[in-house]
Parts: sequence; structure tokens; C-alpha cells
Amino acid sequence: MAAFAAAASAVLTVPLSGEAAATEQLPAQQQPTSLPAENGDVLSSEPGVFYLDPLKAIKVRASVHRIMYRTTDRTGKPIAVTGTVLNPVTSPYGQRPIVGFAPGTQGLADKCAPSRQLAEGTEYEALPIKKLLDRGFAVVVTDYQGLGTPGVHTYMDREAQGRAVLDSVRAAQRLDSVDLPDAGPVALYGYSQGGGASASAAELALTYAPELKVKGAVVGAPPADLKRVADSMDGSAYGAFFNYSLSGLSTSYGIDIGPYLNARGKRVTNDLRDNVCTTQALAKYPFLNSRFLTADGRPLTERLQRAPWNAIVADQQLGKRKPAAPVLLSHSALDDVVPQQVGKNLAADWCRQGTRVKFAGNHIPGHIAATHGTSTEGLPWLANRFANRTAPSTC
Repeated sequence: MAAFAAAASAVLTVPLSGEAAATEQLPAQQQPTSLPAENGDVLSSEPGVFYLDPLKAIKVRASVHRIMYRTTDRTGKPIAVTGTVLNPVTSPYGQRPIVGFAPGTQGLADKCAPSRQLAEGTEYEALPIKKLLDRGFAVVVTDYQGLGTPGVHTYMDREAQGRAVLDSVRAAQRLDSVDLPDAGPVALYGYSQGGGASASAAELALTYAPELKVKGAVVGAPPADLKRVADSMDGSAYGAFFNYSLSGLSTSYGIDIGPYLNARGKRVTNDLRDNVCTTQALAKYPFLNSRFLTADGRPLTERLQRAPWNAIVADQQLGKRKPAAPVLLSHSALDDVVPQQVGKNLAADWCRQGTRVKFAGNHIPGHIAATHGTSTEGLPWLANRFANRTAPSTC
């Protein structure tokens, strides 16, 4: 497909130098010169494949299509993003439900796009996706803005991520090559970055995509309060994620971060943008502390308290809007990335607005391992929503 032909590399704010310049970038997919009329319209599709392992020994039995579809960025500008539509071979549902799967942190480099990693057997969320398919749900996985398409991925941009998820569901409904209901039941699912994106999509659905029949949203470990999450993350084993946020939000809001960074800060930032995905980034830059990357030697968390960053961080706050459907919010008390209190506060905010929320706390050690808790709780919870049973509430 022409829309998937290799094109120019992603545009960078910080000039390439040093180690980042020495590594060949994987080309982004070209943005089309014109877009269709409606958000969620499909520009192109091609057959795909889904492997569970990098040796490509275990192929998931499902109809797989890689798509490019229209969505909008934070400002409302129409853009094209890519994603993957997966349809199980068999399903107990006459009207097959569609789950909009919001991926967790993949990285910023174009090679990290879930649509590419699903095909290569390197997607670390492959098992949760397969479990959804095993339940008979169709799944659509967005790549988000700038991940596999030109530009820097707008990591942690609440509106851009939520819109990309909702429009991916629209695209799955409209994809001619896959026989999915045009107006059937829908749910949202995500963990970590994906938990924030799933939460955002649930909050935006009533106004941005009111025609979607959203039955519920599974929200795992959502970074609902970026100020608190940044304070917890900077200098931790997951410090690279804080740098991702700096790149993503500066891109979304048109801020040149070059003047904030010293030479090492620019090298690290460019390397994280262009060359490594999440698992490699965590191994390469453990305990990354922003004060060693800045021109003035002060941690970047201090800047979040001053203009323009304080307003930007406030824009990403979740819990100010009522979700379109019941929510299961899963969060471990032993989460070492997003403090559980952040999830508890979000649940409380939604409860005050009249949303039926089940807060499912657990004690699974570590942010990564706790994805299992979200999946274990989330799958039967989704099945009950699609069966139109009353959602439980801990409000």
C-alpha cells in the first residue's frame, strides 16, 4: 500500500549529534497529502500478522490488518496515524464487541510502534491482547500520534492519545475487509500510558465520539496526575519515561527544549527519540536523573512548577470529566512508577461525578508485573459489561 511506503524520518526539535547521529533511523510512514472527511475514516489497510515471540514460532490465530486512519491532534488538526485491527477466528458473540486497546509505554522511536512490534513478535503487551482475542473480542491497537508516522510521538498528551483510541475503534468499525459491526458494543482497555489513554478516551467519548456504544473502560495504573508521577519517576529506574514525557509534551505544545539541555541531555534525548524502545531504554538509562541533563544543573521537575509547563501539566489531569461508561480501575499498592494514590484519587474524582467505578487494588510487586492484575480483573469485568450486567461499584 502506498500509505505504508517508507518515507522521511521523523522531524526533531533538538539537532542530532554524537551517538544519536551515528545510528540509522527507521523511516516513519509518510503522512498523506490529503485526508478523508471524517475522524476514524480508513486511509489504507494491508494484511498483517501477530507473533507472540521474536523467533516468530508462535503465531496468533486471528485476522490481522494494519491500517492508517484519520484522527486529530491536541489542537484539532487532522492527522493520519497507524494501528492494527485484530479479529479472532471464532467468537461466542453474534455481534462481536470491539475493544480499543491503548498501548502502554512503547518508546518514541518509529520502530517501537505496536503495529510493527506485533508483526515482529516483540510487543511486550502481546499476551493481554491475545487474552482479549481468546475471549472472542475484536481488538484494535492504535500506534498513537507520531509513533511510526512523521514527528515525535506526543507521549502523555491526554487529548491526542484519547482521540487516537476512539478513532481507532471507528476505523475498525468502518474497515471493509473485516466483518465487524458498524454500531456494535465497544470497550476501552489500557495499562500505564495506556491506562491514561483509556481513561482519556472514556472521558472524551461523550463529546468526541458520542455514537460509540461504550460499555466500559478498563484503566490500569493511570498516570492521572503528571506532577506527582514526575516527582516519583525522575531519577528512578524508570527515569527514561520522564524524558519521554518531556519530548512528547514539548512536541505537542510547540516548545523547543534544546535550550534547557546540556550536551549530554541532547544526546540522551535524541537517542531515546530515535533508537531504542522501552525495554532497551530502561536497561541503557537506569536511574536517569534530569538534573544531570540540564544546562543549569537543576532538575526539570522544578520547571513543571513554572510557566508554561505548569499549565501544560494541568492540561493532562484526568478526573475533571465524567467517563461515558463504568470503569474498572486496577492499581497495585506496590507500583514503583505510578503511586497507587494517584489511581485512588482518580477513582474518587469519577465517583463524585456519578460514575460507577470499581477500584481494584492489589499488592503485586512492581509496575510491570501488575499488568497481570489488570488483565485478570479486566477480562471477566469486560465480559459482564458486554452481557449488559450492572457494573459493580466501590464508590
